[in-house]
Amino acid sequence: MEGPRVQALPGGRLHLQHGPIDVVLRAYGAEAAVAEAHRAAERRFAPLLGELAAELGELRKPMSARPRVEGAVARRMVAACRPHRVFITPMAAVAGAVADELIAAMREAAPLDKAFVNDGGDIALHLAEGETLAVGVAGDFSRGPVPALNGRVTLSHADGIFGIATSGRQGRSFSLGIADSVTVLARDAAGADAAATLIANAVDLPGHPGIRRAPAISLDPDSDLGEHLVTVAVAPLPSNAVAQALAAGRARAAALRAAGLIRDAALSLQGETVTLGILREIRP
Repeated sequence: MEGPRVQALPGGRLHLQHGPIDVVLRAYGAEAAVAEAHRAAERRFAPLLGELAAELGELRKPMSARPRVEGAVARRMVAACRPHRVFITPMAAVAGAVADELIAAMREAAPLDKAFVNDGGDIALHLAEGETLAVGVAGDFSRGPVPALNGRVTLSHADGIFGIATSGRQGRSFSLGIADSVTVLARDAAGADAAATLIANAVDLPGHPGIRRAPAISLDPDSDLGEHLVTVAVAPLPSNAVAQALAAGRARAAALRAAGLIRDAALSLQGETVTLGILREIRP
């Protein structure tokens, strides 16, 4: 496998790619501080894939097996999944944990006004006091395979939201549920990533004849989901079935918010979207 690749992008962004890890980031602030933060992100990014690969066996274990890990990103993954009492593996938080690790390296390297690290749609944020950042939420697949922009939310330092993650069956990973997408706002990206996975799993209609499933291991022998049935296809559903599935997911999201694990969530299925609160303006 080739080593890490670094590419400057328009608009002051930086693209970091190594194997399956694909990150776009940007720091805002004084020119020298931005340059130092970007260099710090490059340095921290270089060994990340190797660190994760070295502990992959533990990271694919369910949390009930108490995975034992040592790496900084691996510890973030385990910590994000530990509060949940249903089936989940640390891999549910991998993208968010990578984003959190890189934003931490940037913050430690230089004083910044704000920054973001976007790891395949899971985003870690830094916002100094008084700063804001507008983030687009894309999760409407009703018009084709490329998600449409559902809306936009502007976050500030005072909101205490520094992580955004999206999960669902239309994403890069398998899902146990039928949500097209679930976007979660939380205090960090790893926590948002794990929660988005579980909320997306909860958007479901068990036993419905229009849903086709298969064991994850039959689709990918290396999947951390093993024999768990993942969603392969979902037929067009009547509006009452869509509402039922979204209500089940929203109940899971509300429970996670009551437990202090997330701040808000937007759940989308076949052109319909429900939210918990802050994301009220997000509509298909």
